[in-house]
Parts: sequence; C-alpha cells; structure tokens
Amino acid sequence: MRYAAAHLDDFEKLSAFGEDGVWRPVRHHFGIEGFGINAYTAPQPGERVIEEHDELATAGEGRHQELYVVLTGRATFTLDDDHIDAPAGTFVFVGEPDVRRGAIAAEPNTSVLAIGARPGVPFHVSAWEYRFRARAIGGEEGLAIMAEAAERFPDNFTVPYDLACMHAIAGRSEAAVEALRAAIALDPRARGMAAQDDDLASLRGQPEFDQLLANPPG
Repeated sequence: MRYAAAHLDDFEKLSAFGEDGVWRPVRHHFGIEGFGINAYTAPQPGERVIEEHDELATAGEGRHQELYVVLTGRATFTLDDDHIDAPAGTFVFVGEPDVRRGAIAAEPNTSVLAIGARPGVPFHVSAWEYRFRARAIGGEEGLAIMAEAAERFPDNFTVPYDLACMHAIAGRSEAAVEALRAAIALDPRARGMAAQDDDLASLRGQPEFDQLLANPPG
C-alpha cells in the first residue's frame, strides 16, 4: 500500500480488555509492519481506555517504548504512582518497560492512540493482536485468524493457549484439550495459567484435562 487515509470511526470496533472499552486495530487496518499502533476508546467516564500493564517481555513480546496521544475527550493516566491529567491533544511518553501504566476516561468518548516499538531492534508484529482480534470476532472468522497466527508465530504458546480458550467456551472440549496440549509443549507456563483460567472452567473434571494439568514426574 503506497498510502491511505482513514477516520477514527472507519476502523474495526472490537472489545478491549474484556471490559467496556473499544479497541480499534489501526496497525491491522493499514497493514503496518514498521511499528505498533492502535487506538482505544472508552464510551463513558470512569471506564478504562488504556489497559493497566507494563512492557516487560512476555513470550518474546513487549519491552516497547510507548507514546500515547489523547485524540478525543480527556484521560487520567497512571504511571507507577504518578497521575497525569491528559485532555485532548496531550502526548504521554513511557520510555522504560517496567513502568506500570494505564488510563481511565475522564470524559465521554475518550480515544487514545498508542504507538510502540522496541528500541534498537526491527519491529515485529505481536501475536496478541491476532489473539485479541480472533477472540473479539469469534466464530469461524476468529478461528481463521488463529490459524493465520499459528503460521506466523509457530513458537508462541499464547496462540494455541487462546485457541484452547475459544474452543472451551464454544463447548469443543476435545479440540480445547488438544490446543492446550500444544501450548504446554511450547511453554510449561501454560499449565499454570490453565489451572486458574475461568475460560477453561468447562474442562475441569474431565480426565484428559486434569491429567494434562498434573505436573509431569520429575
């Protein structure tokens, strides 16, 4: 794509963080491969517009420097123990990955643009974008997105893990167990995550699932 333009309302509007927020996948819309960029909207004051998180590496991702730009409304950012009032037009930069960050809308329809990349290394699209879109869209389209993610991120355990959650929620127990088995084979951390994950509650008590979660003999 040589160039393109889009309004904020032109992007997909998908659920964000499992709450009331709206995620707008800007990077996916344009097919951007050079840097990470997405937008988030909180319809009502008091709702989360930027998820509380840090950028410490997880499954080979993260450690990004991030720039947040308040496009509309007003947000209150929390950076570690500091609070920043951010009306529309405010830029908030977070340079260190261990800073705990997040933002709450202070006015209706607050939208924030988030831009990030890891300093000194080529940008790589993160698997979480595929997983978030797949779970937000669901159905056959969501499964197709996860299949694409599996091809692009064959060593990332979060992809088969989220696929297991999708199957479990849809009542496909056998497929869920097989996907979880693949996730644990890639990274044993998936075993501990599964033990606490409500998305997999329908599998508890089933012999194959319980055996899969049992610690392997030393």
